[in-house]
Amino acid sequence: MAAENLDPSANGELTAEPDGGQQGEPASQAPPPASPEVKGQGGEGGPGSAAGSEVTGLYPAALEDYEEGEDSEGELPPEFYRLWRATQENPLDFSSWTDLLQYTEQEGHMPATRRVFAVFFARYPLCYGYWKKFADLERRAGFPVRAQEVCVQGLQAIPLSLDLWIHYITLLQETLNMNLPESTQHIRSTFESAVAAAGMDFRSDRLWELYVDWEREQGDLRAVTAVYDKVLSTPTQLYSQHYQRFKEHVESHSPRHILSTEDFLRLRSEVMRGSASVSTAKENEEVPPGEDGPPGLDAANQATEEEEQKVRELLLASRQEVYQQTELEVGKRWAFEEGIKRPYFHVKPLDRAQLRNWQSYLDWEMSNSSHQRVVFLFERCLIACALYEEFWSRYARYLEQHTVEETRAVFRRACGIHLPRKPNIHLQWATFEERQGNLAEARQLLEHAERGVPGLAMVRLRRVGLERRGGRPERAEALLREAVRQSQATPLHAFYSIKLARLLLRLQRNPGKARRVLLDAIEADPGNVKLHQNLLELEFSGDVRQNEGNILQCLSRALSSGLPPSARLLFSQRRLEFLEDFGHAVQSLLTAYEDHQKLLKEVGTKKRGAENGDPDDPEERKLRLEDGAGSTPPVAAVAAPLASDAVAMAAAPAPMLGGDLASSQAAYSYGAWYQQQYGSYGYQNPWNYSQYYPPS
Repeated sequence: MAAENLDPSANGELTAEPDGGQQGEPASQAPPPASPEVKGQGGEGGPGSAAGSEVTGLYPAALEDYEEGEDSEGELPPEFYRLWRATQENPLDFSSWTDLLQYTEQEGHMPATRRVFAVFFARYPLCYGYWKKFADLERRAGFPVRAQEVCVQGLQAIPLSLDLWIHYITLLQETLNMNLPESTQHIRSTFESAVAAAGMDFRSDRLWELYVDWEREQGDLRAVTAVYDKVLSTPTQLYSQHYQRFKEHVESHSPRHILSTEDFLRLRSEVMRGSASVSTAKENEEVPPGEDGPPGLDAANQATEEEEQKVRELLLASRQEVYQQTELEVGKRWAFEEGIKRPYFHVKPLDRAQLRNWQSYLDWEMSNSSHQRVVFLFERCLIACALYEEFWSRYARYLEQHTVEETRAVFRRACGIHLPRKPNIHLQWATFEERQGNLAEARQLLEHAERGVPGLAMVRLRRVGLERRGGRPERAEALLREAVRQSQATPLHAFYSIKLARLLLRLQRNPGKARRVLLDAIEADPGNVKLHQNLLELEFSGDVRQNEGNILQCLSRALSSGLPPSARLLFSQRRLEFLEDFGHAVQSLLTAYEDHQKLLKEVGTKKRGAENGDPDDPEERKLRLEDGAGSTPPVAAVAAPLASDAVAMAAAPAPMLGGDLASSQAAYSYGAWYQQQYGSYGYQNPWNYSQYYPPS
């Protein structure tokens, strides 16, 4: 991988920039920059803030910049390059990456380690464990500022990672100079960013408890109460434990110390209004020096112990209502959360039960919750299900109802990082951009998708359709001609030839050019029945009186081209019908009738042989299935005299193509083409265009 390719947006490629999330959701909370003053800082000078940088922003150089056996900061052993080549030969082999990372960690070669991690995270940014490992390596090597910036970049890639947030906060507590007041504020702002980004996670209790304990250590009881107020309204797994700890917090301290002045006065006022009377003497009583109340509460309004207890009870009663509502929300989600067995990213597939659970959970949340919670659940889902394009597609469809930019960001993450070789999600992104009027962007996306999965017909056809809808029919024709040329000697050659001929006939009204395309294709593949069928329909689309010669020539070509007997029987019957309805010479009709009788006997003999135990020809069986030909030949035409041929053949099951170049299933079977050519990709429902164009 060249150095410039580490930049995911370089060379016109789809960007692989880890998205910071969507507006109005936790992912939008960027972690704070590392503090400029760190205990034990040594080695390299502290880089600037990493906030806003890309995953590979710190280490832009790639390993290919190094000649094998040498490095600017030390020689690398051959074993390193062997492992590196293994990752480049098969980038999807996760084990080869882990072997390489483990080797660089053991060797302790930090320049190589940084570059390997940079390339690894460009492909697998959701592996929070490796972000933690990388930060620890930087710290042990004596670069605490780099360690902090590694955590910042990891949190930009996976802002919902509770483990990475806790690791980052712990790193700050251990490396910042806590004698500086800005260090305390920096850690507090990091906690705020953490709970804003990941605090809604059902399993976020450890982060909330860490936040509460840290604020208690700072001696700020009002801040402890503020944190409890947030967590008590958040449905988490240990919601009951948080409430019990909050009650202990309230019982252990005076309300005036744990509440803001405004909240305390408001609650005390409610208590006073509920009292029968207020002693005037008590209001005028002076208090000893040093016994002043909180700011805004003068000495004449000091609360008695009894009043404080009532304030405490009123405070707990208000939080009890919040707790009960949270308990109700937890109960609604408990079964779904129990079904999540792997909330983290892994390259191994998820089992069907977990996939169904995520689908059901999303269904419920979308029907019962706010937009913020729906977005948060999608973000959680797309950590565990990052390799499943149906979840990305669903997320994009949901966001498109709210904002265009956030939808585009989801497509960018899906196509640029997690699903670079999945064509369906690329096609959906191109369709989205086309709906927004960004034809140039849609064109570029389709070109990139075709480079990623070359030879896939559905992508080429979408490119053709885009050019046609964009008013560039000549470009659409050029794309199909290019596809015809590139697919020489493959079954796709006939497929693209039929598509090109259809475009030339129906859109450009040029039957001559369409005929030439099909004749060239028949010359290359004379035994392809679909080509003969489509050429015949092309000839029938004109004036049959003017085009009799071309029609008969087309039928004769098909009958003499070595097609299976059952296919030739269909063309023979079609020739009889044409001569009976439109022919000018009776001798031609008689000759065609005699040839047809011979062919009927040939097919009948073959059929009787199969009934006696001979295996049926798979090609003929396929033709019957595709062309709708019945297992019984038109026996009426065998015994009927010439005068009644028209009646007999009208009753026979002759498959007519409907007058369109490729309108019938027989002549234009998308499914059959797809299964023959692209079954190995494992894509389902390949030609269901409605999945790319959802109903408005």
